[in-house]
Amino acid sequence: MAENFMLIAQQVLVLFILIGVGFLCGKKGIINDVASKKMTDIVLYVVTPCVMISAFQREFTFELIGKMAVAVVCAALIIAGSIVIAKLVFHDKNIGRQKVLEFSVIFSNCGFMSLPLQKAILGDDGWFYGSIFVAVFNIFIWTYGLVAMSGDKKQLSFKKLVFNPGISGVVISALLFVFRIDLPEIISMPIDYLAELNTPIPMLIIGYYLSKADFKQAFTDIGGYIAMAVRLFLIPAVALFAMVLFRVDSTIIVAFIIASAAPTAATTTMFSAKFNRDVELSVSVVASTTLVSIISMPLLVALAQTITG
Repeated sequence: MAENFMLIAQQVLVLFILIGVGFLCGKKGIINDVASKKMTDIVLYVVTPCVMISAFQREFTFELIGKMAVAVVCAALIIAGSIVIAKLVFHDKNIGRQKVLEFSVIFSNCGFMSLPLQKAILGDDGWFYGSIFVAVFNIFIWTYGLVAMSGDKKQLSFKKLVFNPGISGVVISALLFVFRIDLPEIISMPIDYLAELNTPIPMLIIGYYLSKADFKQAFTDIGGYIAMAVRLFLIPAVALFAMVLFRVDSTIIVAFIIASAAPTAATTTMFSAKFNRDVELSVSVVASTTLVSIISMPLLVALAQTITG
């Protein structure tokens, strides 16, 4: 396990070096709010769909279809289980804090942080299953997450769900996969190049947000500590136990532990600002979980590899 830990820690450290570059760019004013929002749009609307399409450009087999179905069920159960755990753990009289703490525990940074790590550790298979997790994640965040944070069911929009880039990208890539359509090289190469941007750009964005975080508050709020423990340790541990118990494919297990052990999603802060929740708390939890994940992610992923290996 120690060897696995060191190998994964090196991969995580590479991501944190990129985050450090984003942090410095934020402190020096090279990246500002406008630039970070535009970079986020590029990742969401261009890079993410390219990641999905690139990941699904593989040989069609019925065995793979079966594994995809298992992956979808596992991803849905992990997120649904996270909702139950969040409801059981947090009981805050301040509704703004309650919503932020629940959201921060349920939704991990499975797109920005996990996909690069999944590909680095597991190769194209990791990217493939990671893309499936992101697709399920997007369905939950734009349905349950939206209503939970806003407190208003009217926020639900079929149009927002269907045209969400994470979901539309999966729909397009799944159709290409099912109908066995191999893209010509002149199209697949630009898509692959854009997909590769999913590692550096999101890390720069995370670094920028950290440059604006109040680290003093991040490590003094008891609610933040509890959220950190649940997000980084409890949920991935429960997910690992359940998947091993039901003998899920080892690649799916490791890929999904990477996704479920990721720090709190940056979307937590975006939704908090949009719906007038506790924005400072959301930034603190995102910052603290991101910093601590440099230790917790290698630990949980190495454990998953050791158990399944």
